[in-house]
Amino acid sequence: MTQYVFVTGGVVSSLGKGIAAASLAAILESRGLKVTLLKLDPYINVDPGTMSPFQHGEVFVTEDGAETDLDLGHYERFISTKMRKANNFTTGQIYESVIRKERRGEYLGKTVQVIPHITNEIQAFIERGARAATCGEPDVAIVEIGGTVGDIESLPFLEAARQMSSRLGRRQACFVHLTLVPYLEAAGELKTKPTQHSVQKLREIGILPHALLCRAQSPIPADERAKISLFTNVPQEAVISVWNVDNIYKIPQMLHNQGLDEIICNELGLMPAPANLSVWAKLVEALERPQHRVVIGMVGKYVELTESYKSLIEALKHAAIHTSTEVSIEYIDSELIERDGPYSLAHLDAILVPGGFGPRGTAGKIAAIQYAREAKVPYLGICLGMQLAVIEFARHVAGLSQANSTEFEPATPYPVVALITEWQESDGRVEKRSANSDLGGTMRLGAQRCPIRPATRAEAIYGTHVNERHRHRYEVNNHFVPMLETQGMLISARTPTENLPEMMELRSDLHPWFVGVQFHPEFTSTPRDGHPLFKAFVTAALNYQCSRSETAAPTGSLA
Repeated sequence: MTQYVFVTGGVVSSLGKGIAAASLAAILESRGLKVTLLKLDPYINVDPGTMSPFQHGEVFVTEDGAETDLDLGHYERFISTKMRKANNFTTGQIYESVIRKERRGEYLGKTVQVIPHITNEIQAFIERGARAATCGEPDVAIVEIGGTVGDIESLPFLEAARQMSSRLGRRQACFVHLTLVPYLEAAGELKTKPTQHSVQKLREIGILPHALLCRAQSPIPADERAKISLFTNVPQEAVISVWNVDNIYKIPQMLHNQGLDEIICNELGLMPAPANLSVWAKLVEALERPQHRVVIGMVGKYVELTESYKSLIEALKHAAIHTSTEVSIEYIDSELIERDGPYSLAHLDAILVPGGFGPRGTAGKIAAIQYAREAKVPYLGICLGMQLAVIEFARHVAGLSQANSTEFEPATPYPVVALITEWQESDGRVEKRSANSDLGGTMRLGAQRCPIRPATRAEAIYGTHVNERHRHRYEVNNHFVPMLETQGMLISARTPTENLPEMMELRSDLHPWFVGVQFHPEFTSTPRDGHPLFKAFVTAALNYQCSRSETAAPTGSLA
């Protein structure tokens, strides 16, 4: 029977509940337990798919095509269990499900209320998510409740967790509460009062935390932990200090050293094997003692909010681990390249253009891609980054100066990127676009296994097939591919049913390493194994750095 650990947050948001929950899961998994994680989001959106990155950060995509909270990316990076749609649900999904049941008459004429109908539905979703785990029936399901204790939005989730704990009985559920212990510079001391009030608010709801994770700038002294214990009625050994670190993969060892996993196991009556965190120690060692260093420029329009690229940043870090390289990422605003030209790219060892939506900043990205192609700098384009690479090639190599995507210019005479429904069999021109309808659920999502063209760079990286996750609406237009391939562009992977371009690259005689992918490889990268595409990209950056140091830099325009 699956047992549950509920992780709640207090004082302020963005303290790192997701990483804390994932780290605890990693320790429990290292002890031989089967573990899964769930994220409960209190916003009314059905999913984050239509939310701005500035509002929500990255949208993580699961294998089965769900657009979910970015914390599910942390879950997959820390444990071996794959996440599914059932591992993340929102207030919007709960109310949608309850209203549908009411319309079907399933409540037999009763007045539908938050208690018990909404809270019962939340419990049913939690148990369904645990049963859907790819590891089989899990021993432990860690349930992260989004938001902050005291917020009206999260109250139904907290009440559902309280009810579920009471219903399951003793040793079947426990609670971990993450709070902030701020340091006031003017007073010169840590302040425990916010944590005291947060626990008090939690106890008013009827939840007694079994462990406190106290976030602070530095380790919390024993006397402050004793004070927190006294005023929260949590044993001092269960008041865990969680301080700022430069590497999130240090956190499992930090929590284990303070006995968090043992506290949880004792509370749930579990007696698993001792923890073996050697893999995490090796990862940290590799990150802290690199043998090389490269500088990679990430050209995007959300660079001031790096949470938008969380999985991508971590994937580069994983590649750094497995190539013994320090990867320094420079975030470059594509709109600045539009204004000033690509001169700021000259010192880079590689250039990456990530995914995105909308026309803003695309001219700067195309200028960066042109520079990478002409200067022979290693280039990786992801999703939109691949589409823009095709547009740049069509414009500046194939001579289609007005080539574009119908996302940016619906009337373009050369729609080298378009919606499939816009293609005409006769000449590749676009049909009149119908008005946009519901934006939710209109994209190609989830994993798809595709064959790879032999004797290509893609085959050297992936082998005979590639199976990656997608999140996009627009596709490279097959009508223009033969013309582009005569100029040296290769489509090195295609979807098996619709024959859509999945990967593109430039012939090796034109460029040493230039690859674009329609999918999002960052979603499947883990620190334990790294990812073949990102490892190849970092290796290409090292090779370019080496070749550049052996020869003088070329002169002439950078445009």
